[in-house]
Amino acid sequence: MRKAILCTLLALATGAPAQTSTSKYKPGVTPEGAVYYLPKTAVRIAVRVEKTVYTPGDFCAYAHKYLKLDNVSQQPSASYRVVGLDLSPMALADTSKCYAVKFNPKSTASNIVLADNGTLLAVNAAPVATRQPATFAPAPKRKAVSPRTVMSEEILSAGSTAKMAELTAQEIYDIRDSRNQLTRGQADFMPKDGEQLKIMLSQLSQQDEALTSMFKGTLTRDTTEHLMTYCPKRGTAKEVLFRLSGRLGLVDRDDLSGAPYYICVDDEHTVPTPNEAPTGRKGRRADSRKSGENGLYVNVPGKIKVSVLKGTTPVKSLSLYAGQFGTTELLSGELFGRKHTVHLTLDPITGAVNKLDAELPE
Repeated sequence: MRKAILCTLLALATGAPAQTSTSKYKPGVTPEGAVYYLPKTAVRIAVRVEKTVYTPGDFCAYAHKYLKLDNVSQQPSASYRVVGLDLSPMALADTSKCYAVKFNPKSTASNIVLADNGTLLAVNAAPVATRQPATFAPAPKRKAVSPRTVMSEEILSAGSTAKMAELTAQEIYDIRDSRNQLTRGQADFMPKDGEQLKIMLSQLSQQDEALTSMFKGTLTRDTTEHLMTYCPKRGTAKEVLFRLSGRLGLVDRDDLSGAPYYICVDDEHTVPTPNEAPTGRKGRRADSRKSGENGLYVNVPGKIKVSVLKGTTPVKSLSLYAGQFGTTELLSGELFGRKHTVHLTLDPITGAVNKLDAELPE
């Protein structure tokens, strides 16, 4: 975030009232003060997609003959599926709510804190900290044992693939027999304690898994996170968010090879529409403000529910307040008079008043 420390400007000689003056303005920096935005609330969508790659083993053609394994494919393949989806609120600058603020000698609103995107965060106060979503960290991959490192010399020196498969299958059965004898306490050389037994069983299992993969193949899984930003707007009932193909992964929204995931926005109408919103004693609606009114604008956000569906099946939903689904109110410039110092903090996501207090003179 950046902090704009604005110098107090001389009041106009025309006798203008000593208040903070605010009006709509084009984005940019002016000699009279600073330009700020109010935020609109967006949704950060984190989609975790798992890719599974199947690699056939060298002896896959002999899987049924020697190990009685059925339906072992001899062709490599890849498949994708969604394993997680998270929704979290975030703020974007609402360029339709852009205001310029200037100060005169009798105003205390001289310390403005803006976010990096130009949205107003605080006046004469430290801004509210925003909670950042957890950073995605893929699970560490287990180092697989190479089958060649556990093959005997006899297997490696066999003259044909068929002979190697036969000898490897026999080695697998020998390993399983040794493991069974250990678990039953019938082995010729039993370990001295439970920890040693655990290590021996683990090594036998690794050797079994490595050699068996030569017949049934291997599956490797890798999960990646895809980030999307969606800004809810009025009148949106249901639209395609993304599509997922089982063979290609995430595809374009208009690519019919993927199954659609939809996003829906339900306005809970917790705030009256601008034409119906009453005027409060401490504020005035921005849409009905008169020319020359002074103060700072803030959002009165409305509550919405954002849902993601796979076809007609709900996947994830999030209830949140959004600035663009409410109204904009004017905090009177009289609040920032020299008689007291006002501390104002806004919600960084919605632009609503988080805290407003004043230091009264002693």
